[in-house]
Parts: sequence; structure tokens; C-alpha cells
Amino acid sequence: MSFSKAVDLLRLARLASGRVGISLDEIEREFGVVRRTAQRMGQALAEVFPDAEDYFDSEGRKRWRLPPRRVAEFLAPQAEEIAALDLVIERLNDEGDSAARALKNLRDTVQALIPDRHRFRLEADQEALLEAMGHAARPGPRPRTREDVDEAIATALKGPFVLTISYRSRNDPAPRQREIEPYGLLLGTRRYLVARDRARDAMSLRHYRVEDIEQATLHEESFERPPGFDIHRYAQRAFGAFQNEDEYGPVEWRFSPRAAPHAARFRFHPAQELEWAQDGSLTIRFNAAGWLEMCWHLYAWGQEVEVIRPQGLKDMVIGYQREFPALP
Repeated sequence: MSFSKAVDLLRLARLASGRVGISLDEIEREFGVVRRTAQRMGQALAEVFPDAEDYFDSEGRKRWRLPPRRVAEFLAPQAEEIAALDLVIERLNDEGDSAARALKNLRDTVQALIPDRHRFRLEADQEALLEAMGHAARPGPRPRTREDVDEAIATALKGPFVLTISYRSRNDPAPRQREIEPYGLLLGTRRYLVARDRARDAMSLRHYRVEDIEQATLHEESFERPPGFDIHRYAQRAFGAFQNEDEYGPVEWRFSPRAAPHAARFRFHPAQELEWAQDGSLTIRFNAAGWLEMCWHLYAWGQEVEVIRPQGLKDMVIGYQREFPALP
């Protein structure tokens, strides 16, 4: 058996150690092989691992299943996988995401289960990989975070549970108590907690800047979000993180021939449409709100972009464009 085939067989054994094992169709997709090759791989699995079981599931598909204890030595994580976990944990910490703690606990649990004779080698490989991969960093200013507030928000969103926050809005001289029903988080230059204020009759959602939440208290009382609510679809109604229903509508920008190739490599909005003109200029169209955040971004393009619509955004931009030596 060649080295590459041996590696594929060990990989197949890992996949077959799941509760339902692996089917021929899944072998084909996972390894990019034809049906006959998949059948030979299943037969090789049964020959190398006598404990392997082949059976037909409820839909009549043949599957191979292997007791996990038979491949326990091969299930140890790779250095690349642990290094990737470390990088993600670091990024989440930088963003103040409370999921970083849960992921760190998972990483520590996985490492604790690795046999000692493998752990030392793995840690050495992991350190070298992290050095080679480089630590991802996000330079520039970012809002401060509070671990206790982030934890309370994360727990409330999972519940979902009612949350009482001590929040200072732009016009408040001091923080005020608000009892809210949290729906989700919008992540951008700032983090906004999307929630319904229970003191208001309207069902409209409000946005609370997470860095301006000075205290968050979790309630045992749960609530029911509207059926079909999806934070990702909701987020697409805005250019950045903030939404203003009065501003929502068609947006159209035209980038100069000089800036067009560069702008084409940006994703300004998930549902954007691009149209190239004969002179080499590029028009970007999408529907969204958040004119102020659009202005912040458009300023960086200087004189290389023209706002076609909406008129309100165009009025905000005119007179503030200048020439920059480089594009964003």
C-alpha cells in the first residue's frame, strides 16, 4: 500500500468511527473518487480493521462503521488544528466576543485528553506553526469591552432571556435602566445589541452600543422572538452596523475608471449588483440604510466615487471630497 493510500485509509477510519459510520456516497464526496474506488476503500477498511461493521441504513445505503476505540490513537488533533483554534480564540478576544472563553475551554479539554507521549510533540509543533502562520491582528481603534457585560449578553441571547441594562444614550446625562429583549449582535466599527425595549409599545427594534452598556443583569424570565426572525437577514438592511428605517432604500455609487478595478474587489453589501461602463467606470447598487457610516467609508475614496442616490446621502458627501494619494 502506498503512503498516500495509507493516509487516506486512516482518514477513512476516523470518518467511519462516527455514530452512523460512512456511506459509499460520502466516501465519493470526501475523497473525490468514483463509485468503484469507494467500494475498494470500504473493503480495505474491513480488511485492515476486523472490527469494522458494514450494514444497510434505513434508506438502503451501505455504510461502514468502526468502534471509536479502534482509532483512538488516530483521533488526536493535529498541530494545525490546535494552532487554528488559538488564532480564532485570539481574534475573538480582540473583538470582545464572549465565545472566546467557551472556545478556550474546549481547546484546554481537547489538549487534556491527548496522551502525554503525543502532547509534548504537539505543543512544539503548535508553537512553530503559530510563529510561521503569524498572529492575526486587527490594527486601529476599537470600542472597549466589559467581560461581565459580554457574558450576560451571550447568555441572554442563548436563552433567550430578558436583560436589564444600565445604558447611556447620546442624549442621556447619566445611565438609565432599560428592560430589554435581546435579538442579536451587529458587529462593525462598533458593536450594537439589537433588542426590543419592553417599556415601549412599538415592536420596532432598537440598537444599543455595547460599549455604552455599563451594567447588564440577567433575568430568569424568557421571551419569544417573532417566528422567522433572522439576524443575518436583518443585518443586510444596513451598510454598517447601525440602521435607520427612514434611510432604507436604493443606494447607487459610481467609481471612476481609476478606482473601479480596486472597488470591484470590495464587497460593500452582500446583495450588491455591479455594472461596468464602456469608459471603465463601475456602478455599485444595493439596498440599505446607514448614511453616516456610508459617508465615513466614502470619504476614504475621495474624488474617485460619485453618489448617484439617495439624494440625502449625496447632499452629505458633496463638498467633503478630496484627492488622496492612495485608495482604501
